[in-house]
Amino acid sequence: MSSDNNLQEPDIPEASLPPGFLRDPVHFLAFGLGSGAAARAPGTWGSLAAIPVWFCFSWLPPVGYWIFVVFAFLVGIWLCGKTAEDLKVHDHGGIVWDEFVGMWIALALFPDTVYGILMAFALFRLFDVVKPWPINWLDQYMPGGLGIMVDDVVAGFMALACLFAIDQWLMPVIV
Repeated sequence: MSSDNNLQEPDIPEASLPPGFLRDPVHFLAFGLGSGAAARAPGTWGSLAAIPVWFCFSWLPPVGYWIFVVFAFLVGIWLCGKTAEDLKVHDHGGIVWDEFVGMWIALALFPDTVYGILMAFALFRLFDVVKPWPINWLDQYMPGGLGIMVDDVVAGFMALACLFAIDQWLMPVIV
């Protein structure tokens, strides 16, 4: 019996959380309002959970929007760092506040259609999962909460750049 338990132990640090862990507001936010606690694909669930939150502030004028996103980024450095420290895992898969901020950057063109939102989501997830340079380098070498946050911020800006290019050069040709 104990050999069966030993086979499952490598999954325990990532899969299970200490009892009451998400009752702490810092951890609850770092886990994307709980979306990062999903058993499978927590980054995808976190990215999806960022969209309804985005609707709450997407109406802000551009300056206000970017102030909010920068504030969320700065707070996220602390949230993610503290949560990672408490879990004793550098970048626990359930920490998805970085996905929230990355998605909000990808959504900064204020898509006015479901297709625009889906494109922002798909492009952000593509860059976040594939991690092309410099995302892979940042993910590997940046320490602490800043390291957790910055790779997703860059993925968000890469997705935003693609959306801008599509909007400027591809959409006028199609329409």
